[in-house]
Amino acid sequence: MNILIWIVGGIVAGWLTGLVMAGRGYGILGDLIIGLLGGVVGGWLFGLLGLAPQNWIGQILVACGGGIVLVALIRLLRRV
Repeated sequence: MNILIWIVGGIVAGWLTGLVMAGRGYGILGDLIIGLLGGVVGGWLFGLLGLAPQNWIGQILVACGGGIVLVALIRLLRRV
């Protein structure tokens, strides 16, 4: 059951990232990948700050923040 929650949370976080960074989503698979990788990046960054989400909304927001950082870095590297 937890894996299903991670997948749904990843899709939502990726979709939110797509809305913020591109004005649209990246498709179901792209949203899932961005959301899951964003969760890892966001968890690491928030961990460095000593912060941790307390509920599933916080986890989605952390994953979305990580996704935004991830997409911004990818766009920056593509320009170089």
